Amino acid sequence: MQIDKKTVRNLFFIAVGAIAFYWVLNETEQFSNLWSKLTGILSPFVLGAAIAFILNVPMRAIENQLEGIRKQSLKRGLSIILTLLCLVLLVMFVFELLIPQIRLTLASLTEKIPAFIDRTAQKLMVLVEENPDLGIWIQDAFHLESLNWSNILTNILTWLGNQVSVLMGSAVNVIGNVASGIVNAVIGIVFALYALGRKEILAGQIRRILYSVLSERRADEVIRISQLTNITFSNFISGQCLEAVILGCLFAVVMA
Repeated sequence: MQIDKKTVRNLFFIAVGAIAFYWVLNETEQFSNLWSKLTGILSPFVLGAAIAFILNVPMRAIENQLEGIRKQSLKRGLSIILTLLCLVLLVMFVFELLIPQIRLTLASLTEKIPAFIDRTAQKLMVLVEENPDLGIWIQDAFHLESLNWSNILTNILTWLGNQVSVLMGSAVNVIGNVASGIVNAVIGIVFALYALGRKEILAGQIRRILYSVLSERRADEVIRISQLTNITFSNFISGQCLEAVILGCLFAVVMA
């Protein structure tokens, strides 16, 4: 009986899959640790791929407008720079609109919270005076000798201070997570720029890997689905951006 290369390859993958499945079932903790490490390593590259996929839509449109430039590397570099410039300007425009409003909202809340606390305390005092049984229940429930609202407020502020100290104790972990997120974002952006600059070469390499691992029919199907996904999501992103611009202009005209 003669065994061809395809059968040997399938048997090899089946054996490797069975061994891996057996190891996962018997070494769950090690698999969990290994999986968390792998996801931590791959997450910046997944983020970079997502960023590249989104930025590829405006970059392709800008690149089509630079048909007068003959040199492909120069045209690709200019399209990437113009895409990043448009993104930075858009982010700055959004923050320029949001930050003053957030500042005004916080200032308004800071002014109104003390008055709100005073009104609430007065309403509670009136409610307790009109319902003596409620005052007795509050004293029994919270082990209070009397309904001294100033002492109650002091206790509440003390409790809030303790909670703030607890939060400050975990600030180191928060700073570590923020620093890790910044590093992952930087790596993702660098990988996205690399993918955008060499997308044809990367696509060719992925195509060769698919045809070397899968059969020709399955590889063709994977490529067809990938192309359809790219076209669908590109049209979706373009449509959403156009809709956002139209709605933004309409709201600006109406609110003006």
